[in-house]
Amino acid sequence: MTEVQVVGLRGGFTFDEAVSHFIGLGGEVVLFNPSVVCGRNHVISAVMHADRAFAEGTNRARNILTEIALYVTFERQIGRALKKSKPAEGATEWVAAVLDVKGDLELERLGAVRDDSLCDATEEKARNLGVELFDGTSVEDAVLEQVAMVDLLRS
Repeated sequence: MTEVQVVGLRGGFTFDEAVSHFIGLGGEVVLFNPSVVCGRNHVISAVMHADRAFAEGTNRARNILTEIALYVTFERQIGRALKKSKPAEGATEWVAAVLDVKGDLELERLGAVRDDSLCDATEEKARNLGVELFDGTSVEDAVLEQVAMVDLLRS
């Protein structure tokens, strides 16, 4: 399985600067608008499903990063997934899924401050993703169920 660190970030860096930073550490990164991330487990589950899709040859995307975005957003179309998940131009809040970097992410070099509260699951974020919440179901559970449903939608 791909090793992943899911972190919330604040700072005035650009999308390209963040990507270059994590590539410089020997890894890869998917940057998300925090409004579509409902907990660290949401992203971790998406990574696991994307890994399995590549292992089984059922992937829709050509690379793991885009496949992860498909699972995070529950979309079938790559363009829609990227539009929904990508941080807005000039964003100062991000959720990063950093792949294959062990240990320190050296965020100070990027000019980033770690704020994992940006990853928190909320009802508003679930609504942003189109998730229906029912009495007694936690936001995170409902979102994890939707990640799993992506595989069924592919058939």
